[in-house]
Amino acid sequence: MAISRLFRREKLDSYLSSDKHFAKTMSAKDLMSLGIGAVIGTGIFILPGTIAAQYSGPGIVLSFLLAAIVCSTAAMCYAEFASVLPVAGSAYSYGNLVFGEIIGWVLGWALILEYVLAVAAVANAFGAYFKSFVAGFHLTIPTAIAGPFDPAHGTYGNLVAILVVFFISWLLNRGMRESMRINNAIVIVKIAIIILFVVVGAFYVRPENWHPFAPFGAAGIRRGAATVFFAYLGFDVVSSSAAEVKNPRRNMPIGIIGTLVVATVLYMLVAIVLTGMVTYTKLNVADPVAFALTLVHQNWTSGIISLGALAGMFTMMVTMIYSSSRLIYSVGRDGLLPKFLGKIDSQTGTPKHSLAVVTVVIAILGGFVPLDQLTNLVNIGTLVAFLFVSFGIIRLRHLPEMPKNTGFKVPFYPVLPIISGLLCFYMMLQLPAETWIASTIWFALGLVIYLTYGLRHSRLNDQA
Repeated sequence: MAISRLFRREKLDSYLSSDKHFAKTMSAKDLMSLGIGAVIGTGIFILPGTIAAQYSGPGIVLSFLLAAIVCSTAAMCYAEFASVLPVAGSAYSYGNLVFGEIIGWVLGWALILEYVLAVAAVANAFGAYFKSFVAGFHLTIPTAIAGPFDPAHGTYGNLVAILVVFFISWLLNRGMRESMRINNAIVIVKIAIIILFVVVGAFYVRPENWHPFAPFGAAGIRRGAATVFFAYLGFDVVSSSAAEVKNPRRNMPIGIIGTLVVATVLYMLVAIVLTGMVTYTKLNVADPVAFALTLVHQNWTSGIISLGALAGMFTMMVTMIYSSSRLIYSVGRDGLLPKFLGKIDSQTGTPKHSLAVVTVVIAILGGFVPLDQLTNLVNIGTLVAFLFVSFGIIRLRHLPEMPKNTGFKVPFYPVLPIISGLLCFYMMLQLPAETWIASTIWFALGLVIYLTYGLRHSRLNDQA
C-alpha cells in the first residue's frame, strides 16, 4: 500500500456538490443560539463557585477571561475555515481538504468520541436532574428506571435519558427550521434565568467578599483558567452546520465568535455576583448558585435555577446530536463508513440515516452505561480537532486551489494559529494519564476500521 494513498485530498467542489441538497435555512442568530446551547450548560451554575473555592478566589472572573482568550485563538481558526469552506463535517472535512484523508479520518474519529460521549453523559445527568426536579412536585420516578444498568443497585436503565434523546432526534428529523425555533426559545429561557440570578444576586453583593481578590495568587488564576477552559468547549459544533447556513461567509464567523463572546460575558457576570454574595471559601459545594440563593433566603429562585439547568442540558443535547449526525453523514458521504449514512432526505433536507444511528448509540450509552469516568475523553477529542484546525490555517492559505478568502481571516497570521496550536497541545498535556491510555485505544480502533474498511470503500478510489 502506497503511503500517498493515505494522504489523498478531497476536492472542495465534490463536497459542495454533495452538500447542496441540505436546506439552507440558518441565520447568524440561529448559529449563535446553537453555539450558546452547546457551551452554556449546567456548568455555569457550578464552575464559578467550585473553581473560586479551590483555585482562584474572586479572581475566577479573570480565569474565565483568560480561558476565553485561549479559546478565541482556536475559535478564529474555525471561523476562517467555516468562511472559506462552507461544508458539513467541521474539522473532519477540513482535515480531508487540507491534510489528506487519513488526517480527516483521525479528526472525524476524535469528534465522534467528543459528540457521542458528551451527549450520552449529559442525557444521563438530565435523567438524574429531572428525577430530583419532579420530586419537588411530590412525583416519584421508580429507581429501577432512573439509572444505568446496575442490577446490584436496583437500576436497569435511565428511561428519561433515553426518551429525551429520542425526542430531540424526532425534533431534528422534522427539519432545521422548526428545530431551531424550539432551540432558540429554550436558549432564551436559559439566558433569562441566568440574568435573573445576576439581577437578584446583585442586591445581595457585599464588596468585602471580593477581598482578597486573588488569594492563591496569579498561579491560582492560571490554574483556574486551565480548569474552566473546558467550560467553553462546544463553539466548534457551529461549524458543522456550514452547509445549511444562508450566506456562510458572513454568518459563520458571527456565529462562532459571537457564541464565545456571549458565553464569556455570562460566565463572568455569574462569577462576579456569586463571589460577591458569598465568600469564596464557602463555595466548594455541588450547587454553589442554589447555595448562595438559599443563604440570602431567596429559596424560590433555586427552583428556577433547576429549570435553567434542565434547559441548559436540553439545548446542549440538541446541538450535539445535530452536530454528530452531520459528522456521521460526512464520513458516510466519503465512503469511510457505510454510504447509506451519507444520504440526505429529499423532503426534510436532513440526513435521516445518520441521525437514526447516532440516536440509537447515544440512547444506549446514556440510558444504560455509567459514563462518569469517560468524560475526560470528550476533552481530548476536542483538543485534537482544535490542534489540527489551528495549524491547518497555515496549510489552507498555502494551497493554491482553495478559494480566495474574502470573508473572515485570522488576525496576526501566522503567529496566532501557531499560538493556538501550541496552547491546545499544552491543554492536552494537562489531562490525566488514564485519559491518554483510553484515547490511544480509541484511536487505534479507529485506524483499524479505516485501514480495513474506509480505505477500500473511499469514494476517492473512484477518482484515482
